[in-house]
Amino acid sequence: MAITSSQRPAREWPLLVLTLALVASICYPLSIWLGTQPAQGTSWAPAFERAGRLLIGPEQIACYICFIWAALILLTRYLEVRRQRRAFRLALLPTEEGARILPEDARPLQRKVEQLSSHGGPYILSNMIRLALGKYAVSRNDKDVSETVRMQAEVDQGRLVTGMAIVHYLAWAIPALGFLGTVRGLAMSLTMAGKVDLPIESFLNEATKHLNVAFDCTLVALALSLPVMFLIHAIQRDEEALVIDCQQYCLEHLVNRLCDPEPVHQETAPPRPGVIARARISR
Repeated sequence: MAITSSQRPAREWPLLVLTLALVASICYPLSIWLGTQPAQGTSWAPAFERAGRLLIGPEQIACYICFIWAALILLTRYLEVRRQRRAFRLALLPTEEGARILPEDARPLQRKVEQLSSHGGPYILSNMIRLALGKYAVSRNDKDVSETVRMQAEVDQGRLVTGMAIVHYLAWAIPALGFLGTVRGLAMSLTMAGKVDLPIESFLNEATKHLNVAFDCTLVALALSLPVMFLIHAIQRDEEALVIDCQQYCLEHLVNRLCDPEPVHQETAPPRPGVIARARISR
């Protein structure tokens, strides 16, 4: 059974290919440039060597891939939120003061919503309105319409939350890769303890380099995880606000304007006590 989509997919895997191309095109020339150090007598030699150990490494490159991939996914989701906001300017429902929606107006309005949203859609708002109008055309009950709006809002919110699964994994993987580099650097520095035949200066230099690798990986990973976590919370706030605004739009311009002059369910008046008494006496 076909499911009507209300959002455009984020396309994470093509973004991963783009991320690998970007990281390779930046890190490879950077590693070559940092590898061509000046002469040892110049003052720039220690800076080049330090920058190479800090920025270029297997763990750092893996962190760059996770960071850029997550940033591209979040950028597409931000652009999707901006696109979804355009549905509020399409005049999907009558917003004039005193306007009312009758049951016989539900189907024409539903066709109008589908026609307006077919060009730049799909939209969360238009899908929510379409389902609510279809429910009103069948049941003629405003309570069923409000329940449909609420349930569809929960469905859209759930889709937005599940769509962030890869981004949450990448935000967790960045500091984990940094700690992995820390463990590797500490392990390599401890292996230097078995080389007792080295001079003391060479031993200290090699051990210091491995310790620098250990702490540099953690530094780069934590520095990249901070903006990723901020962007995740910012995009989630915008997506939740979008669903809430769509639900409020439906409540103001759809649910509160429903009017059925001939309700289907009419309560029968209870019989008067005198009639019940006379019936018992006749028995």
